[in-house]
Amino acid sequence: MTAPAARRTEIAMPRMDCPSEERLVRMALDGVEAIVELRFDLGARTLHVIHRGEPGPVLAKLEPLGLGARVVDSGEAGAAPAAPEARDEAGTLRLLLGINATLFLVEIVAGWLAQSTGLIADSLDMLADAFVYGLGLWAVGRPSAAKLRAAHASGLLQALLAAGVFADVARRWVAGSAPEPPAMIGISSLALAGNVACLLLLARHRHGGAHMKASWIFSTNDVLANLGVIAAGALVAATGSRVPDLVVGTIVAGLVLLGAVRILRLR
Repeated sequence: MTAPAARRTEIAMPRMDCPSEERLVRMALDGVEAIVELRFDLGARTLHVIHRGEPGPVLAKLEPLGLGARVVDSGEAGAAPAAPEARDEAGTLRLLLGINATLFLVEIVAGWLAQSTGLIADSLDMLADAFVYGLGLWAVGRPSAAKLRAAHASGLLQALLAAGVFADVARRWVAGSAPEPPAMIGISSLALAGNVACLLLLARHRHGGAHMKASWIFSTNDVLANLGVIAAGALVAATGSRVPDLVVGTIVAGLVLLGAVRILRLR
């Protein structure tokens, strides 16, 4: 049996005029597998839904919101251009992917040369984030179920990398290390600037699909990790001990693992 043809349904929602109400609509429709894409026009107070099957089930999800939802038009979707929202998400994710891939290369080299477990932990977090953004880019414009699968895949990847960081920290506790504070502080400051830029780029998308929520969570954790490595570098310089670096490496790995758990709990 072939799948129903894709349809484009225009739904007028006269009481939908702000981002918070858009968010309510997204939550109401999240998980409806028949939906391929949502296209909002808050100025015109309309929603275009690309979906399979009849529009009745979609409208049934919206009516309880009290936004005056009613179907204006419904017909075959045809070859429609990508929605501005989807193009915006894709452009943001490409920038984030480039920033994190670059910072990963800088931090992994600097961390290895400086013998800093904190920098290495943060670099692996950057690598995981680059994969997250790549998966998010794949999910743009796809159904909610696909976005959720992409988010869960990124969560599993984060968990695996967290395990690798824990193993490296344990190795350095046993084998020893001599972290270099200037490199720790300098490189982490550069990474912090990059991650703050990522957060600013993601801010307007953080309430979007699961793939964008995952990106927001991981970028927030990155900022916390950068601040931790900078603090560890200062403590290593002040005390001459490698312990702060190892402790922060462990904390960063814990942050990565907690972020993975939060993503895996998204529904």
